[in-house]
Amino acid sequence: MTSPNPARARISIIGAGPGGLTCARILQRNGIPVTVYDRDAGPDVRNQGGTLDLHADNGQIALREAGLLEEFFELARPEGQEMRQMDPAGTITSHEVPEPDELFKPEIDRGQLRDLLLDSLLPGTVRWGHGLERVDGPARGARQLHFTDGTTVETDLVIGADGAFSRVRPAVSPAVPEYTGVSFLEAWFSDVDNRHPDIARLVGQGGAHAADGERGMFAQRNSGNHIRVYVIQRVQADWMSGSGLKRDDTHGIRALLLERYAHWSPLMRRMITDNDGPYVDRPILALPVPHAWEPSPTVTLLGDAAHLMPPLGVGVNLAMLDACELALALANATTVDDAVRAYEKTMLPRSAEMAQVLEGGAEHLLATEAPDFGDGDHRR
Repeated sequence: MTSPNPARARISIIGAGPGGLTCARILQRNGIPVTVYDRDAGPDVRNQGGTLDLHADNGQIALREAGLLEEFFELARPEGQEMRQMDPAGTITSHEVPEPDELFKPEIDRGQLRDLLLDSLLPGTVRWGHGLERVDGPARGARQLHFTDGTTVETDLVIGADGAFSRVRPAVSPAVPEYTGVSFLEAWFSDVDNRHPDIARLVGQGGAHAADGERGMFAQRNSGNHIRVYVIQRVQADWMSGSGLKRDDTHGIRALLLERYAHWSPLMRRMITDNDGPYVDRPILALPVPHAWEPSPTVTLLGDAAHLMPPLGVGVNLAMLDACELALALANATTVDDAVRAYEKTMLPRSAEMAQVLEGGAEHLLATEAPDFGDGDHRR
């Protein structure tokens, strides 16, 4: 089979997250048809997660190419770049406050970013309720997408933008995510200035981190007067069931955490006791380092599907940069095969280098020195 010209190819993106939607937007701006498939029944069926910061040297580059940078700045929160480092007593040990005109990595809620990208696409671009089951077909021929509802679609290029547990990845790589030994337990706080004023003052307008070498916390203000707190522990992957607890046992989990954080100050422990609603267990996973695959003219990956790393400031930014570079490669190449090879020639070495830097980096989340939590993208 001769690889088709991108403008005449059937291009399918799996996953309507920031990476997949950015790729679709830039393809459409360059006159290339594309369809995005997502397992969710619609754009509003679940919470999209916390806040992200988009960096000037990657995420913002992608938004500029998408023609959405000014709209992003209208939504973004530059004050969210504030970062506080505290000790377990709640004493601030370092404090970074952004300049009034600082725009290197302003914050935006993940849901707001997704809506910005969705609204920029042609109607009908995203096919909701299409959970991918598997990819079939020869490496150099038309691929078949098999969805969980029993339907199939034939396509010339499959772009896996479907995250840590990608259903596209097995078509090019046997790699699977591995547990890093560190886990987040997410807690939500709503209407914080009125209902949780002490925590609101403690966290400030951006993020606040504290750790004692064995356990930690990271709190981050979101828009709408919300704060998300991530309780960070070095634990076994099955730590909850191993302690005789279920995920919906908020009282039991809270009691266990209070034991483990007993030497932390009462104010800091309120980020364990005062949350609104249940905890959300988020074990930190990573793909093997380095992660690469033999080139295929019909399948490629971007973002966490290609290079899942600990959440230390690279996740959504690299995904959007991947998406931008892949879309531009398709716009400028004669064939899909040429575009995929050009994209992977840059993306794979870059992601391998970054993954090597961050390998084992989940341990930094427990360090008393402030790690770079970067994009705050803890949705694994």
